[in-house]
Amino acid sequence: MRIENFPPVMFAGLVVIMLLGYPVAFSLAALGLGCAAYAIAMGWFEPVFLVNLPLNIFNILSNDLLLAIPFFTMMGSILEKCGLAEDMLDSMGQLFGTVRGGLGYSVIIVGFILGAITGTVAGQIIAMALISLPVMIRYGYNMRYTTGVLAASGTITQLVPPSLVLIVLADQLGRSVGDMYKGAWGPSILQVLIFALYTFLLGVFRPQHVPGIDKAARTQTGLRLWLRCLRGIVPSAILIFAVLGSMGGLPWMDTAICTPTEAGAMGVVGALVLAALHGRLTWPLLRDSMHGTMRITAMVVFILIGARVFSLVFQGVDGARWIEHQLASLPGGQVGFLVFINVFIFFLAFFLDFFEIAFIIIPMIGPVADKMGINLIWFGVMLCVNMQTSFMHPPFGFALFYLRGIADTLFKEKRIPKPVLSADIYWGALPWVAMQLILVVIVIFVPKSVTIFLDKPQSFDLEKVHIEAPEPAPERNDTNLDELFRRSGSPQRK
Repeated sequence: MRIENFPPVMFAGLVVIMLLGYPVAFSLAALGLGCAAYAIAMGWFEPVFLVNLPLNIFNILSNDLLLAIPFFTMMGSILEKCGLAEDMLDSMGQLFGTVRGGLGYSVIIVGFILGAITGTVAGQIIAMALISLPVMIRYGYNMRYTTGVLAASGTITQLVPPSLVLIVLADQLGRSVGDMYKGAWGPSILQVLIFALYTFLLGVFRPQHVPGIDKAARTQTGLRLWLRCLRGIVPSAILIFAVLGSMGGLPWMDTAICTPTEAGAMGVVGALVLAALHGRLTWPLLRDSMHGTMRITAMVVFILIGARVFSLVFQGVDGARWIEHQLASLPGGQVGFLVFINVFIFFLAFFLDFFEIAFIIIPMIGPVADKMGINLIWFGVMLCVNMQTSFMHPPFGFALFYLRGIADTLFKEKRIPKPVLSADIYWGALPWVAMQLILVVIVIFVPKSVTIFLDKPQSFDLEKVHIEAPEPAPERNDTNLDELFRRSGSPQRK
């Protein structure tokens, strides 16, 4: 075999070994080391090339940016257990519930707010489903709409800052986390508006699917209800402002006063304060939060190490050049490249988690996008929008699995009158996946949806530029110099 034929073989092996279902980190490392042994035997590179591997791994583990992941993970874990979701869903549900689709609107809004302060999909879906699923079933909401809106409003967490996906993408693409957050705000707001528009249209054309609840069902009204809503929103808004604003991640912020890691640490402190305000700051909460943070952080680190082993060998056999040649020769230029990448990522998301996609695929396609002149902030946000679907794909989406488990638990506890069918969960997810893909199309063809909140480049009007020429240097006068030497007593020049 010739070396130019080996990169596609490695890439095909990557796809096959992931489909086998073994842990990705160890599968990647094993595949990389096996291919390295074959490449050394074929004389394509010397064994000394692998000396770079420990240095690469050390550079990964000493990356300050990735230290933000455990902080943001712990912040989200604390907040999902402190009762904030329950309070906000109950108060928002009573506020909007009398409107057609009101419970759906409340789930979408609370999902967006929780996404901006927690950044964790699983806990958010579980918390919202435990509270809202029985209520929506009780008031006659269509089952497929109910399951779909709960799953989709949880997965928007991946897109709303301070999403862990955006931190990883910023690291892999070599861009600022603050700029990546600014770029994500536009699509996040658009996604919420698309979800709300779908709910509104359903209320117009299928009102029986999203009925309003009776005003008599409210337990609180008037000023008391508004104060209860603000009790959940105002502290959350303060935490969002403090964490994202300090790292320059809000639309109107042009400067950062701390790093993402420091902002994450401040977020953990804020989460502890919110938990204390809700009377939930206990040792079991802290223990569970630290345990969950440890598991996610260890998973991320091992995937990073496995991906680095594979990518080092892949580069050693000129795999990067092969990838660049394949992608740069696609028809349609930038648009053809973007369409192909999004279709590719969409199908990969059936089988891979967003961490695996970010650490394995992004290092391969990021340099190609950069050479094609694509704004990498826009490119990263677009991929993040696409990777939302990894949680919503029937039948493999994790959000659907979480919803399935919660529905079964609620039925066993007799909190819902009948079991939720898997068919309702899967069919209910399809319209929301379609709406996520609509947002991908909008981001591709309307780049301003991402760049609108980014720092605007300075522009200059060349016609108004005035350059002043310096004064000409005085002509040299040898007579004056001779006189100066004479007065100083120095010997005159020859």
